[in-house]
Amino acid sequence: MFIAQVQKILGNNGRTALIRKNIFASFLIKGWSVVIQFLLVPLTLHCLGNYENGIWLTISSMLLWIDNLDIGLGNGLRNKLAENLAHEDKEKARDVVSSTLFMLILVIVPVIILINILIWFTDTYSFFNIDGGIVGNLNVILATASILVCSTFIFKFIGNFYMGLQLTAVNNLLVTSGQTLALIGTALVYLSGSRSLLLISIVNTLSPLVVYLVSYPITFYGKYAYLRPRLKGVRLSVIKELFDTGMKFFVLQIAGIVLFMSSNIIISRLFSPEMVTPFQIAYRYFSVIILLFTIICVPYWTATTDAYHRKDIDWIRSANNALNKVIAVFTIVAVLMIAVSAPVYRIWVGGGVEIPLSMTVLVAVYIMILTISTRYSYVLNGIGALRLQLIMTICAAVAYIPLAVFFGRLTNSINMLIGIMCIVNLPGLVINIVQYNKIVNAKAKGIWIK
Repeated sequence: MFIAQVQKILGNNGRTALIRKNIFASFLIKGWSVVIQFLLVPLTLHCLGNYENGIWLTISSMLLWIDNLDIGLGNGLRNKLAENLAHEDKEKARDVVSSTLFMLILVIVPVIILINILIWFTDTYSFFNIDGGIVGNLNVILATASILVCSTFIFKFIGNFYMGLQLTAVNNLLVTSGQTLALIGTALVYLSGSRSLLLISIVNTLSPLVVYLVSYPITFYGKYAYLRPRLKGVRLSVIKELFDTGMKFFVLQIAGIVLFMSSNIIISRLFSPEMVTPFQIAYRYFSVIILLFTIICVPYWTATTDAYHRKDIDWIRSANNALNKVIAVFTIVAVLMIAVSAPVYRIWVGGGVEIPLSMTVLVAVYIMILTISTRYSYVLNGIGALRLQLIMTICAAVAYIPLAVFFGRLTNSINMLIGIMCIVNLPGLVINIVQYNKIVNAKAKGIWIK
């Protein structure tokens, strides 16, 4: 019923029909992904306990920094592939794929070396505020997990490749397959009776790599063999184009990571790794909203690129109206989720973790700010209007950490950190809305256009 209502809201023309197919398939795939995430939280908690679970959540948030170190090449691939295919230039499209893979390999090798130097020659226990008596092999855990994530980093471009083809459901399938393997592995660790943080880290970082390694030959030696990466397709001119677009995406990604992922580190250092758990549970509860909304919104990114290069502004306006209706639906969903949060928490993770209603409300507000902002960002990304987003996101990231640390120490309250996360994201939301309206109404000039 929900999918049918969403499809009715979105409409049904040629470009939108492809979006509808991707949304329908993605709902099925992501529906299973939601189940996985909800099962993983209590399962991992039972495997590790509150303290080590908080450590794993903090480490995994750090690993996401590595995952986004592609200097925007993944999103650059996505935009450039869609642009070249819109102009029916298959040779240039293949060069874009080849150049992206080459640059990803070039980027990740020094990163692997640098990360391992930092792990083995710095005091990681002090950095994470971890008791060495409880976790005695922290450096081994960090080194193993980082190497596996760095390896996944290279092959993750396959997902961006499919998004550039406007096949977001395939990317979702790849991601969810990796999560499924992680769930199976975590269940095996739990059934073995082991409380091994090392095993949990291996299971969660190896699973997506296995999926991407299997998908590579299926993708590039099958239907899309004509786009298979090749060494002679690596071109400096294409790399320059990817960098011009990709670096903007990269800074946006890093600033976004700072805004959220640094919260786990700040909480761990100011309070305790154990305090990361209730915050993450509340976040993962409401992240269902972002997950479901992203299923609907992500296909509009590449479709907007296609429409913009074909001068189809009317379609972009129509898509905007549809997304506004979807936002209204998810706002109601957020309110209902707040109302039933207490019993859901008890059923989900038991009574061992206390999550105050005030934290639940603040996380819900933060999630809705992100959701509405993302709704405009994806359309602006498709158009290629990144400069203002870049400025606002950097300002928010720069302001967040000192404000969070200062007021966190002053008030000794995690809720204050979440409130600051909301405040620093609001200006960017407003600018996104203003810029979108200027562009579609042909009133954008100067910094507002790019």
